[in-house]
Amino acid sequence: MKPLALIIEDNQDQNLIFTTALDQAGFETESILEGSAAQTRLKEIIPNVVVLDLHIPGVHGEILLRQIRSDQRLAGVRVILATADAALAGELQSQADLVLLKPVSFSQLSTLAMRLM
Repeated sequence: MKPLALIIEDNQDQNLIFTTALDQAGFETESILEGSAAQTRLKEIIPNVVVLDLHIPGVHGEILLRQIRSDQRLAGVRVILATADAALAGELQSQADLVLLKPVSFSQLSTLAMRLM
C-alpha cells in the first residue's frame, strides 16, 4: 500500500505540480482546495505527509497546522509548508517538518518527496 500525501493548496497549477511530483515519487495523492474541506478530511484519514499552503480559503493554513499538531492521531504526520509568505513561514518553521518558499518547482518537490519515502 502506498503512503498517502494530502495536498492542501488552492492554486490549481501549484496543486497539480505537488500532486504529480508526489505521485511520481510513489505516494497516493489526494488534493483539497480549501481549508474547511481539509479539516473534514483530516478527521477521516491519517496521511503520511501533508503539503500545506498557508493562505487558503475557508480555514487558514496556520490554523490547520495547529490542529494537525494538537491531534494525537496525526502525531506522526510530516507537514511540509508551501508558501510565498516568508515571514509567516519563519514563525511556523518549528511546527513544520519542512518549509518550501514558493514558487516550488516540480523537480524540487520530487527530490524532497523521494527522501520522505
